[in-house]
Amino acid sequence: MLQAHIHLDETVQAPCALMPGDPKRVDVIAKCLEDVQELTFNREYRSILGTYKGMKVIGISTGMGGSSVAIAVEELKNIGVNTMMRIGSAGAMQEGIGLGDLVLAEGAIRDDGASKAYVEPIYPAVPDYRLIHHCAKVAEEYGWPFHTGIVLSHESFYIDNDQEICEAWSKKGVLASDFETAALFTVGRIRGVHTASILNNVVLWGQDSAEAVSDYSTGAEKTALGEEREVKVALEAMYRLQKELKGEQV
Repeated sequence: MLQAHIHLDETVQAPCALMPGDPKRVDVIAKCLEDVQELTFNREYRSILGTYKGMKVIGISTGMGGSSVAIAVEELKNIGVNTMMRIGSAGAMQEGIGLGDLVLAEGAIRDDGASKAYVEPIYPAVPDYRLIHHCAKVAEEYGWPFHTGIVLSHESFYIDNDQEICEAWSKKGVLASDFETAALFTVGRIRGVHTASILNNVVLWGQDSAEAVSDYSTGAEKTALGEEREVKVALEAMYRLQKELKGEQV
């Protein structure tokens, strides 16, 4: 059945989906796939289909915020996708996380609205352990800088006490912040989907978020490199998980 928002149906027959926020980032995904074809572009959901080592992969943007991610998870699940990975951007909340470094989310603080609409805040937001393990292994094999830990998924960096909130969580060891990871993990877990989130750091800790994001949109060299790397890590990690799920040697 054609899904109401992503405008895709079961005929796509892809087990995996890469989910950036920005529709323009779908072009980065396309460069890493073979046999690429444009599918649809409705609202924030721009989608393509391609193959990676013979495995079908959907690349689909989700816009900004947990609510649109939750919709994408639900509708992708409805058409048979079993593995979904966010490839997004984040702002560092610790010293030592450089521009373009990858942050692999081992869990997310659910300071968003979408995940709370599904289940009580005591429910954890965590990725599939096998998928996040493959992500770390691939990044290590490539020799690319990455960090693993907890991220903060919140609603907006324009609220009056945003800096105060971030400083409080930073003291508790939180690595970085985004808007979508908690919703992906929570809804994905409830619906039985394998999920993970790789974030490309675009803001140094202590730098003004609005100014840094503006710089990022112009395609700064380090963050653009991180964007490519997160796609490549995600694709290989999903490929290895699919082989593992089939009982094949990775």
